[in-house]
Amino acid sequence: MAKQSKSKASKTVKIQQIRSAITRPEDQTATLIGLGLNKINKVRELEDTPSVRGMIKKVSHLVKVIEG
Repeated sequence: MAKQSKSKASKTVKIQQIRSAITRPEDQTATLIGLGLNKINKVRELEDTPSVRGMIKKVSHLVKVIEG
């Protein structure tokens, strides 16, 4: 039996905040903070999981996904 390699590259997604969270509902502000975003033009590279994708969808009008 062969061992599985732990060096398996996990997929990531880069997101950038493009709009302010001011005057947005608290849950959207909390979602941005959960993604590690709090200022306009801040970029984060996160693991591409269903939970992160759901968070991005919730605040899709405040962020953009950077291909790369």
